[in-house]
Amino acid sequence: MEAGVERFPDPSAEVLAEAAAAFGLLASSARLHIVWALAQGESDVSGLAERVGGALPAVSQHLTKLKLAGLVRSRREGRRQVYFVDDPDVVTVVRLVVGQLADRAGGGIPGVGHLRGTGT
Repeated sequence: MEAGVERFPDPSAEVLAEAAAAFGLLASSARLHIVWALAQGESDVSGLAERVGGALPAVSQHLTKLKLAGLVRSRREGRRQVYFVDDPDVVTVVRLVVGQLADRAGGGIPGVGHLRGTGT
């Protein structure tokens, strides 16, 4: 083990399986875009479809999968279903990874934390 490297205990097989499932859902660029959009603020399915450039039925299907995995929640507002990310850790992971990759590509995203350099 390297000097100065903190060692953590290994997570259980169940925790690793759950994490892999969550990352698997976010491996779809469409679902990642939806989570990115919801990390900026809540929205209904038509607003999300417009923002991510997807067909309404496809976005609705992605939202269902994200809800089943517990990455996204919803509430009813009149006749609308409003979606949001209720887990600040999911928002942090998505912002960090997407922000870092945008930086590498030369198109940094203002206001998004980074993995190196800023301490966030």
